[in-house]
Amino acid sequence: MTDTPQKSSSTAAPIGFCGTPQQNPMLVVISGPSGVGKDALVQRLKELGYPFHFVVTATTRKPRKGEQNGKDYYFLSDEEFLDLERRGELLEHALVYGEHKGVPREHARRALASGQDVIMRVDVQGAATIKALLPDAILIFLVAGSEQEWLNRLQRRKTEDPAALERRLATMREEMRRIPDFDYVVVNREGELDHAAEDVVAIIRAERCRSRPRVVRL
Repeated sequence: MTDTPQKSSSTAAPIGFCGTPQQNPMLVVISGPSGVGKDALVQRLKELGYPFHFVVTATTRKPRKGEQNGKDYYFLSDEEFLDLERRGELLEHALVYGEHKGVPREHARRALASGQDVIMRVDVQGAATIKALLPDAILIFLVAGSEQEWLNRLQRRKTEDPAALERRLATMREEMRRIPDFDYVVVNREGELDHAAEDVVAIIRAERCRSRPRVVRL
């Protein structure tokens, strides 16, 4: 006698990647030097339909073409940003290339309470702060295919003069030394954004299979 395959119930509890109940949302931090494609990677993950809650970063820099307030970043004045900092309303904050960036604490708390996996896009300094505060956060360091490829991307943006590019290059080399502080490295090669997105999804899938799940509480 052969066994009859059982159909899954439509009322079954949501499951994680490994077929076990998904008890706790994971916090995934996408970081890396400026210009490696962090924004593009997060946008591609959205387009692929991965169910995560994206925490929007606050910044004092001016919007680039096509960027929307509240969707890509919260674009604040220096006064507004520093007021959040004084009131302890930022989970992490840093001065990056002369502009303030930080993650609003309440937004991060609401994201984790949503029950979905949470993705943050922060600079390298901010990633270190989050790891110290939330040790079970998953830190992913995004890099370009090569230093020259990274430099070509910045030059195409046409937002920096040669002196500014030199400063960014020095900063990038310094930040690359922080890779051992991260859990994973993902390479975002030119024209291969989908591969980078697939690597991130694979990391999350593997993390969902841990025998000792990560637990992030804020």
